[in-house]
Amino acid sequence: MRAGLVDEYVVVTHPAIIGGGTPFFPRLERSIELDLAETRTFPGGVVLTRYVTRA
Repeated sequence: MRAGLVDEYVVVTHPAIIGGGTPFFPRLERSIELDLAETRTFPGGVVLTRYVTRA
């Protein structure tokens, strides 16, 4: 991520209440500009989101 080598992120979210946890992505010095490329909803509320980095 820091080196700018990732050009797509796919995140699958499962609905759950857990009250805390560890951050999924590391803390970065600057923001990464992303565009939403796709969303899909599955049974049970699971959501897939796909993001691509802006050129």
